[in-house]
Amino acid sequence: MNTKLTLTIQKEIIKIAKEYSKERGQSLSELVENYFKLITNERRPIKPSELSPRVKRLRGIIKTDKDLDYKQILTEERLKKYGK
Repeated sequence: MNTKLTLTIQKEIIKIAKEYSKERGQSLSELVENYFKLITNERRPIKPSELSPRVKRLRGIIKTDKDLDYKQILTEERLKKYGK
């Protein structure tokens, strides 16, 4: 469901953003919505319908233990690589 949103933005920024969105073949609303999706990606669950066909095919290929802590593994690997 779409909802109207009112924003207050400098005129020059709006002008440039409209030109940019036109070049990309998107509406300004789509551009803003996509930006919001990008910055809120970690806060909202991704629905299966939002996944690309390639990701859908890859989903579930790798089986792991239920108690796998990938964040801990990622941290350890970064420490090995960057030493920080």
